[in-house]
Amino acid sequence: MTRAAEYFAKHQALLDSAREACRTRGWFSPFPETLDKYPDAVTARATGQAAFEAQLGHDFELPQPGVTKRIGIEVSPYTQELLGIRYPLAEVDALFEAARRAIPRWRDAGPHQRVGVCLEITDRLYRRMFELAYAVMHTTGQSVAMSYAGSGTNALDRGLEALAYAWDAMAAVPEEALWSRQFGSTTINLKKRFRLEPRGVAICFCCATFPTWNALPSIYANLATGNAVIVKPHPTCVLPMALIVRECRDVLAEAGFDANLVTLAIDTPDAPLGKRLVKHPSAAIIDFTGSAQFGRWIECNAHPALCFTETSGVNTVVIDSMDELAPVARSLATTLSLFSAQMCTSPQNLYVPVHGMSAGAAPLSVDDFTGALIEQMNNIAGDAKRAAAVLATLQAGSTATLIDRVTEQGRRAGRILRESAPYAHPEYPQARTRSPVVIQLDPQHREMYAEERFGPIVFVIPVASREEALARATDDVRHAGGITAFAYSRDPEFVERVENAYAEVGANLTCNLIGPMPLNFAAAYSDFHVSGLNPAGNATLTAPSFVASRFRVVQSRSPEGPRTP
Repeated sequence: MTRAAEYFAKHQALLDSAREACRTRGWFSPFPETLDKYPDAVTARATGQAAFEAQLGHDFELPQPGVTKRIGIEVSPYTQELLGIRYPLAEVDALFEAARRAIPRWRDAGPHQRVGVCLEITDRLYRRMFELAYAVMHTTGQSVAMSYAGSGTNALDRGLEALAYAWDAMAAVPEEALWSRQFGSTTINLKKRFRLEPRGVAICFCCATFPTWNALPSIYANLATGNAVIVKPHPTCVLPMALIVRECRDVLAEAGFDANLVTLAIDTPDAPLGKRLVKHPSAAIIDFTGSAQFGRWIECNAHPALCFTETSGVNTVVIDSMDELAPVARSLATTLSLFSAQMCTSPQNLYVPVHGMSAGAAPLSVDDFTGALIEQMNNIAGDAKRAAAVLATLQAGSTATLIDRVTEQGRRAGRILRESAPYAHPEYPQARTRSPVVIQLDPQHREMYAEERFGPIVFVIPVASREEALARATDDVRHAGGITAFAYSRDPEFVERVENAYAEVGANLTCNLIGPMPLNFAAAYSDFHVSGLNPAGNATLTAPSFVASRFRVVQSRSPEGPRTP
């Protein structure tokens, strides 16, 4: 038995559990989601933090082909100091050539061995979860808890989910079949063989704020189906993906495969590589997470490469009625504040009817609603410990600049209901922090709110009725894209209209949710992330369509059995 086959046997029960979870869409995770539930958590956390700190100021060791020099520009959003880590800058042609050479043996190894290697990579990454978490924290600005869960265990779940779909897609194709048919008096028997052929070299673009959550499903979907992967991290957030690439390469080499099946392509904002990678003649698959502008360029220019995109959109909220105002305000305020709204699922536009809103039996005014919402936001921002856990930091200084610019525009066009301000982080006094700005606008100021404003920027838009609220909210999604949508209504008939309207524009809807779960939490094995039906992206994490076209079936056939003279 090969090493890769041993990996498959070792982890097969885990794969089977993931496949069953995908089938039932129920809750499942083999990984504890909170730091304290990790085995020997205190020691593991200290070890991981020490490993992260030992890397600071040193070259990141990653032997790759075509290396010309070392670069690194990462700055921690918590200390606002350079990490001082330099990564190998490799020539693009050399990376593609090495990847192409590595594919044939990987392809011929078959699904069992390829999936086995990916399962072992998952196990190794879980063992290094805290090192990865601190790398995420000090490049993205997420809190340590979110770095561990959202970008750690949840990302592993999403990767394992993609493996489950890849395994099922490949298992649906038999290796061979006997085909028999009568042609006149003659029976034709054909032995048919079916080969799974990978498309080639895939490019995985990673975003700056949530790199691992989208990248691991892409990396696994490509590797499992026989492709090689060039990982392209955002230049301000390299370390998490460098750690993952190194782990992939180590496991591949231990299993006897060419480590160049996974490589790292880094660049700088002044000398970007993105378009060269997409247009390279050997690029066969493009996985992209990031800005809508570059995502649209990829969708228009990737051909003949297959492309999977998740970009950005305008996530909307429709308010109609509720049992109680306080729980709704608390849930919305927490979600609007979570990671300073630097997630593709963060809500932005809140449509509030001037007439007809209610909480229980009592009528609800726009001022009642916004007052309760802002009170809950103030409760978060005013408690430094809670703010550190919920708001965390801004990944980029440009986000603070955008907040200030939009605030000034909002001051001229509407009313500033809540000013954005830094909070003092209890552990990192230099941390780049901002609380949400809340701007009330009349509907005609679409130039302000009809596009994604990345960061903690909230628009409250009073409208005449709940019907207008729904029409305008879904129109935002139709034209600017939307991944998530939210609604509160006690009227079952209106809820059904809301569901139908958002389904038409392809936004995933959450209705009437309150309580401790963030409104925009997406559960692996259960929630489909991005519909592909609006401008927010063309791919779904994760669904069979996300993996099935990454390989093709090629057949051969020849006569079998008795022949008629």
